[in-house]
Amino acid sequence: MSGREALMPTYQRLPVAFVRGSGAYLWDESGRRYLDALSGVAVCSLGHAHPALAAAIAEQASTLLHTSNIYRISLQEELGARLTRLAGMEKAFFCNSGAEANEAAIKLARLHGHARGIGEPQIIVMQNSFHGRTMATLSATGNAKMQQGFEPLLQGFLRVPYGDLDAIAALADVRRDIAAVLVEPIQGEGGVNIAPAGYLAGIRALCDRHDWLLMLDEVQTGMCRTGRWFACRHDGVTPDVMALAKALGNGMPIGASLAAGKAATLLSPGKHGSTFGGNPLACRAALTVIEVMDRERLDERAGATGEQLLARLREELRGIPAVREVRGRGLMIGIEMDRPCAELVEQSLAAGLLINVTAGNVVRLLPPLIYGAAEIESLVTTLASVIARHPA
Repeated sequence: MSGREALMPTYQRLPVAFVRGSGAYLWDESGRRYLDALSGVAVCSLGHAHPALAAAIAEQASTLLHTSNIYRISLQEELGARLTRLAGMEKAFFCNSGAEANEAAIKLARLHGHARGIGEPQIIVMQNSFHGRTMATLSATGNAKMQQGFEPLLQGFLRVPYGDLDAIAALADVRRDIAAVLVEPIQGEGGVNIAPAGYLAGIRALCDRHDWLLMLDEVQTGMCRTGRWFACRHDGVTPDVMALAKALGNGMPIGASLAAGKAATLLSPGKHGSTFGGNPLACRAALTVIEVMDRERLDERAGATGEQLLARLREELRGIPAVREVRGRGLMIGIEMDRPCAELVEQSLAAGLLINVTAGNVVRLLPPLIYGAAEIESLVTTLASVIARHPA
C-alpha cells in the first residue's frame, strides 16, 4: 500500500505537494514556485516560514512542549490576557481548532439556557453557514450536503436566512426557548457573503432584549483578515462569545473561545476541557503571531491591500459575462460566477496560482496579509486570464 492509499479519502487533493514556503510563495517537489492566494484557508496570514515565528517555535520546542491543563501554563495565561484585551472580552478557553472553539460556544449557550430555566435551549443559526465538522458544529452548519449521512443530527438549532434580521426577530415573538444566536460576520464557506450594514448591531440589540448570547464565529474573519482585528469591529459590536482559530497560530493548531459578561462565568472545573488545548508550544506561536500583527499593523495593511486588490479585480474582470459579482472586505474576497467553476482551481494551479472555489460558483481569495504590489498584480493578471478562458 502506498502512502497515499493509507489515507482515508476525506479530501479530493490536488496533484501537487509543497516542500517549502517563503512569504507569499510555495514551492513544489520539482522546484516550481506558486503564488499563494489561499493561505492554507485563511491560516498563514503572516505568510510562510516567517522568521520570528520559526525562531519562537524552535526555541519553545527545545524548552517545553506540553504539560497538560492540570497545571498552570504561564504562556497560556499571557495569551489569554493579550487576546481578551484585544477583543474587549473577559475570559478565554483554549482548544485546537475552529470547530472546537465553536463547540465550546455551543456548550456555553446550553449552560446559559439551562441557567435561565430552559429545558431544551435553542440556538439560532444561519442558512449557508459553516461552523465545523464535529457533530454539534456540523448540526449548526447550514449545508445539507455536508450533513448527509451523519443523521441523526444534534437537535437544538433554529435556522434562518443569513442577513435577515426580521427572521430572527420573528422567532423571538413565538419562541421562549432561545438561548443564543451563532453567526459568522462574513460567511466564508457559504460564498464570502457579507451581511448588510446594521445586521450584527441588530442581532446584538435582540440578544440584549431577550437575554440571549450573541456568539460570533470569527474563525475565518478574525485576526486582521478583514482590515480590523475582528470583523465585528466594522459594526461596532462586541459579542458575548467569540470563536477564533485559523490565523491565530499561523499554522500551529490552536483555537480559542472568548467570553464576556454573563457568558464568562458559565464554565467551572469539570464542565469542559482539552488535553492539548493551550499548550506552551501553541501559545508561544500565537503570542508571536499577535506580536508580529501588532508591530506590522497588519489590520490596517489588510484593509488597504484589500481595497487595492478589489479595485484591480473589478477593473480586470469587468466585461467578462460569466463574472456576476466581485465582493469582499479586507483580504477576504469572493468572485461569484454565473455557473459552477470548480475547475478554475486546477486551471489556476497550472498557472502557478493557489485559489479555492466554495459554494460551487464562488472563487474565494484569502491571501497572506503581507501581500505587496507585485503579488496583487500577479494574482489579478493570472486569475483574470484563467477566468477569461472559462467556457461559456
